[in-house]
Order: sequence, then structure tokens, then C-alpha cells
Amino acid sequence: MGFTLAIVGAAIAAILSGIGSAIGIMIAGRAAAGSLSEDPTKFGKFLPLVALPGTQGIYGFIIGFLIFLKLGIIGGTPNETISVSRGLQYIFAAMPIAFAGLFSAIYQGKVCASGINLVSKQPTETGKALTMGGLVEFYAILGLLISIFFVLFITP
Repeated sequence: MGFTLAIVGAAIAAILSGIGSAIGIMIAGRAAAGSLSEDPTKFGKFLPLVALPGTQGIYGFIIGFLIFLKLGIIGGTPNETISVSRGLQYIFAAMPIAFAGLFSAIYQGKVCASGINLVSKQPTETGKALTMGGLVEFYAILGLLISIFFVLFITP
């Protein structure tokens, strides 16, 4: 049962942050598509702003991968005899990136959509738009770091 709970923790990290990234990219992508319909030459300026909310999904994947490594699913012999309390620790270790990834990606998509609107009117302001999107990224990185610390400090 504990092994299954740990796998659920890995899944929660990847799924919730992946959902957030998909929504964030959709929000920014819609803004970019509208602006590109008026000026297709700005695609290169919009691409980083559309892609930025996708990083949270990568962070969730990293935590899922770390949990699988700790369980021995990847690169070892699976330790299917872990206790229920240890399995719950993996679920709780996944929570910071799961929720930070979910919400920060959505809000980062909104910030990046606003940045796309800025760049469509002021093409020289791409750096400012990326900086604003990057500020939201900081909280996803904090969630990633907290989850990494939690996963690494769970004793086998």
C-alpha cells in the first residue's frame, strides 16, 4: 500500500503541474495567435512568452522522476515493501510542486499573455515582458526546491 501511495505522489506532481502548464500555454498561445494574425513577423518574440508557462510541467516531471528513483523503479530494484507512512511522505513531498506548478503556470500564462499584448504594440519591450513572466516562475522554482528537499530527505 505504501508503494502505491508513493507512486500516487509522483503522479500528483506530474499531473497537476502538467495541467497548469497546459492551461498557461493555452492562455499565452491564444494571445499570441491573435497578435500573429495581425503581424506574423513577431513569432520569434512571442515564442518564449508562450513557452514559459511550460516549465512547471517539467518541474513536476522532475519530482515524479526523483520519486521513481528513490523507489527503485528506475535504475534499481523496486522497493515495494515501504510502509504506508513512508508512502504518505512521498505524497506530501510532491505537494509543493504540484500546487505551485498548477497555479503559477496558470497565472504565468496570464502574465505572458499581457506581455504578448505589450510586445505586439511595443516590439522593443520583449525583455520587460519576459522579466514579468519570470517573476512568476520564481514561485514555481521554490515549490520545486521544497519538493526536492522533501524527497531527498525521505529515508528508504
